[in-house]
Amino acid sequence: MKQIVLSELRSIAEQAKEGLRTVSDKMGRPIKIYIHWSGGHYQQYFNDYHINVGQNGELFITTEDFNEYKLHTYHRNSGAVAIVAACAYNAQSTNNLGPEPPTEAQIEAIAQAIAVLTRTFDIPIDNRHVMTHAEAADNADGDSRWHEPYGPRTTGERWDFWVIYEGDEPGSGGNILRGKGVWYSYNGDICE
Repeated sequence: MKQIVLSELRSIAEQAKEGLRTVSDKMGRPIKIYIHWSGGHYQQYFNDYHINVGQNGELFITTEDFNEYKLHTYHRNSGAVAIVAACAYNAQSTNNLGPEPPTEAQIEAIAQAIAVLTRTFDIPIDNRHVMTHAEAADNADGDSRWHEPYGPRTTGERWDFWVIYEGDEPGSGGNILRGKGVWYSYNGDICE
């Protein structure tokens, strides 16, 4: 596990771009970015994701090559990059995100990573390309070739970032993260 800054994220993404595009093209879909929470503690990181985001917004990579296959999103791992926030330990519901809910710093760091990755991969920030695990689980991108729905709208098995904050409107998490990603993409020098 190695801590990086956004300029390093951009460089690593640039190196992986063609490989990710080749794999995703073979699958007949675009490069994907999936956003998760770990369900663990703030300083507990996992190798199942390419990027881990710490409590204070620190970025940690588990590999120098984003083409490395990681087991993060059921039947959606190839041609994709996974970001996970180290949080949501003992989260129970959209009204109880547990004693370690997502922090403001994590939300902003995820949004900045979304901006850098989408700019580098030349993909838009929409729910066809950037999805929370909750959205992917319920095939919110309209691509049901890979699995039956298993998310919050159906079986409720995966609801990572279905909300950002306790009491948010269910299903608003992805739009909030993408919206912040769009803002960073157009209003900062983080992508340059």
